[in-house]
Amino acid sequence: MNSQNQLFKPDGKNSIHDGIEHSPSGGKALIDPTDTVLLLLDHQTGLFQNVKDIAVADLRRNTTALAKLAALIDLPLIITASIPEGPNGPLMPEIQQVAPHAVYVPRKGEVNAWDNALFVKTVRETGKKTLIIAGVWTNVCVMFPALDAKAEGYNVYVVIDASGDPSELASRTTLARFTQAGVIPTSTNAVTCELHRTWNRPDAAQLAELYCMASPSYQAVMESFNKAQEVEDAKQTNNGTKTTRSTTPALAVQSR
Repeated sequence: MNSQNQLFKPDGKNSIHDGIEHSPSGGKALIDPTDTVLLLLDHQTGLFQNVKDIAVADLRRNTTALAKLAALIDLPLIITASIPEGPNGPLMPEIQQVAPHAVYVPRKGEVNAWDNALFVKTVRETGKKTLIIAGVWTNVCVMFPALDAKAEGYNVYVVIDASGDPSELASRTTLARFTQAGVIPTSTNAVTCELHRTWNRPDAAQLAELYCMASPSYQAVMESFNKAQEVEDAKQTNNGTKTTRSTTPALAVQSR
């Protein structure tokens, strides 16, 4: 069984079940992984050429990290594209490469994915009421379905750094409209942390690798820590005083 399924239960409490006593109020304001579906919308190569508010390399890396997170913790993932045979271009291939469980929903020319009956049906059939959405462009492909889903009663989060717009101005005005409508802006790193919740889990090292994608400097932190431990262990071995260390699984990840 996936460790995420063991850690969290669909009881509405969003508490951690890892055999450790936790505060009963912890997690109540956070995303519940048992009630969540990830929607990656229109991450298309043609649209990428007009993204100016974030580096396209960062956008693609963050989007890939979200897809890998979904695959790791068995989070439902729905993807779609707006006329992939046209100038908007095909979806970035990384998503389906790292998350083969992703469900692709074709559209019939609708700009707003929420106008497509099959797309909405697919979302509803997950039974989840919390949507995490990212896409290109933020002010269209993300905003339109986010507002419609919010109006329909869903809890909606938008991952800003896994989305992109033609300008900083477009991004800022879209962010204002999100907050006015009650759509919650967030980041790739925050989503990962919110669904992660504890290092006391067997897939902690794999989660640490996702942090390295969302924040590449985190890799340097782990590498320097691991190297310092190796040096200290070597000293103790030479002195005949080897000490057994206990570290979080994340810090045991070796550089690749």
